Amino acid sequence: MVNLARFDFVSVRLAVACAQTGSLTGAARASHLALAAASRRIRELEEAMGCILFERHARGLLPTAAGRVFVKHGLTLLQTLDQVGAELADLQQGIARHIRLCASTAAINQFLPPLLARYAELHPLLRVDLEEQVSEAVVTSLREGRADIGVFVEGPDIAGLSARVFRNDQLVLVLPRGHRLAGARTPLPFSEALDEDWIGLNPGAAMLQKQQQAALAAGKPLRLRMQVRSFDAVCHLVASGLGIAVLPAAAALPIVRAVKLTSRPLADEWARRRLLVATVTGRDDASVASLVNFMIEPSPTAKPRPRKR
Repeated sequence: MVNLARFDFVSVRLAVACAQTGSLTGAARASHLALAAASRRIRELEEAMGCILFERHARGLLPTAAGRVFVKHGLTLLQTLDQVGAELADLQQGIARHIRLCASTAAINQFLPPLLARYAELHPLLRVDLEEQVSEAVVTSLREGRADIGVFVEGPDIAGLSARVFRNDQLVLVLPRGHRLAGARTPLPFSEALDEDWIGLNPGAAMLQKQQQAALAAGKPLRLRMQVRSFDAVCHLVASGLGIAVLPAAAALPIVRAVKLTSRPLADEWARRRLLVATVTGRDDASVASLVNFMIEPSPTAKPRPRKR
């Protein structure tokens, strides 16, 4: 059983540093501890955890399976502690509140930056902390209390959430110029492109799930060749001739032009999507509600100011 009475954050930071450096000497130096004190803290931490966290060998330390689990969760604890410290420091400087916003890549690439910039101008005492996640992870962050507001592509189960339509977008095929499917501008059924290799987003992305469902309905495999996190990376891989992709039109267009690709509309109904903004039902917060309303119903004052030339 874990002895929490002997659990402290200095030892957690030390253990994480040991895993990162592979050296007790280096970790002690980074933690501003004497080597003997660092060695004692690691030993006491292992006793408190009831397991060996590091294998000792001539060249340093190597995390055990238990050590890897501890370091993974230890990093989360330290990040949370750092965030608490940052928010308390902001409070002393007049920042009244942090609002945690978790959003999908589609929302960040297409809609959120000018909205958040203008909101910051109108509400200087509020700070919005933005984190990018795939849509499924956004919903999970809301349910687990790690986000106050979530913006994601419609699709994940929203039971227990209060959701409203945020924006609409349109998916298009992204193709190298000269590709056999690039000659026409008419909308193309997704099923007619399934013989191609595909560049996709990482698992959990709403767009990838729609592609997989559509391929299953057509009775063909989705030949995913590579999966990456960002729209920019997708476009560069397509430009290299490694496959084709589906991306939101508004987000893809600037990148498509920059790397000399072309796009073609999709004819499928699922290519016309809704993005939702959601909070957890019953968690009433005036600051959160204010930001949600600002995002949903941008008034003329919500428009970003034109840049002076």
